[in-house]
Amino acid sequence: MESSNNADEDHAIADNLEALWMPFTHNRLFKKKPRLIEKASGMYYESSDGRKVLDGISGLWCSNVGHNHPKISEAVKSQLDVLDFSPPFQVGHGLGFELANELIKVAPESINHVFFTNSGSEACDTAMKIALAYYQGLGEDRRYRFIGREKGYHGVGFGGISVGGIDANRKHYQKALLPDTKHICHTHNLSEMAFSKGQPRWGAHLADDLEELLKGNAASEVAGVIVEPMQGSAGVIVPPDGYLEKIRAICDRHNVLLIFDEVITGFGRLGEWFSPDRFGVVPDMITFAKGVTNGVIPLGGVLVNDQVFQSIMVGPEHLVEFFHGYTYSGHPLACAAGIAAMEVYRDEDLLSKARRLEQELEHQIHTLQGEPHVVDIRNLGMACAVEFSSKPNQPSVRAMEIFQKCFERGLMIRYTGDIIAIGPALVASTKEIEFIIETIREVVRDLA
Repeated sequence: MESSNNADEDHAIADNLEALWMPFTHNRLFKKKPRLIEKASGMYYESSDGRKVLDGISGLWCSNVGHNHPKISEAVKSQLDVLDFSPPFQVGHGLGFELANELIKVAPESINHVFFTNSGSEACDTAMKIALAYYQGLGEDRRYRFIGREKGYHGVGFGGISVGGIDANRKHYQKALLPDTKHICHTHNLSEMAFSKGQPRWGAHLADDLEELLKGNAASEVAGVIVEPMQGSAGVIVPPDGYLEKIRAICDRHNVLLIFDEVITGFGRLGEWFSPDRFGVVPDMITFAKGVTNGVIPLGGVLVNDQVFQSIMVGPEHLVEFFHGYTYSGHPLACAAGIAAMEVYRDEDLLSKARRLEQELEHQIHTLQGEPHVVDIRNLGMACAVEFSSKPNQPSVRAMEIFQKCFERGLMIRYTGDIIAIGPALVASTKEIEFIIETIREVVRDLA
């Protein structure tokens, strides 16, 4: 009789799961053995069976100050009692302006305007629209093309997957993508860069691919180049020394806007608010999301320099300058979460802590060199990745198995292809970093 009850419960759970079509998930396999999260606090999740699971990937590169931070939670709860929603078109609310000003304080000096979106995907498409409007304001209507990078990830809007360079994200939509979008080569070269610590010394010359592309594809028709300073979704691909500097110089030479996608790298992931403070390279626009609210409420946006902004602020004042926006742009609850999150970053000195922890994470992750099937380890800031050789005729299976076994042992990581990625929150302890690395080591050895 007991086994019958268990069977009924299993069927009920399966039926409850079937309605949801999960994003970026192998739905059929997942629903056979689901991993369900019920609670979160600090560095830990609690699974549906009551187990603690250390979050080794900051939710999805977003919970940078840990989960359920009381200051952020209270800010959202309090705001809900005051103003739940206000239309963003032709009406404003104080929190939107307050958060924009806080962001401008930590952005590069030349970047002093913010356009709010709800996600990184929307931020990418928005930045592309801004680039087109900028050149139209200058009377350069011929500039309509964009250049992305192989292995790049810029969200899942049609603009983002057009400039994005991950084949799996593009394969079903090729005929509908933006025409004449090009991609420069990526910087992932195992023969020259394997087991680099921080920025590889080899590879700055790979930026010359952009020069060649602009020469051969009518630079006067290119509106923007968009790259992630560090490629996160493709598996923590770190820019070589001097590479971003060359990209910036080439864009300047051809009068092309440079857009940095900092959805992952912003808000302390590289030990700074944004990557220009790490690399010394300032783009014309920065897209952001994720860490701005610590993942508590969806919010994204585009940071824009004054030159771009002013070129669009033309014509009669009673006319809308830029026909673009979202119902939830600068949502009051999201802005409340963002303001509180930025206070937490400052009050707890988390950027400095991230810079200190980076050294520990680098040391620990590279101790996995020599473990079974490991072909590369790379790291920068509070992000690192381990790449494995693929099983014969079974790409991504090895990393998927490592991900699953780590979860069973109380650790959440992320995988893409045969790469596992780690990105702990900035509040992690050295013991928690040790647990992450040692759990991966045990799983890799057990599966060898």
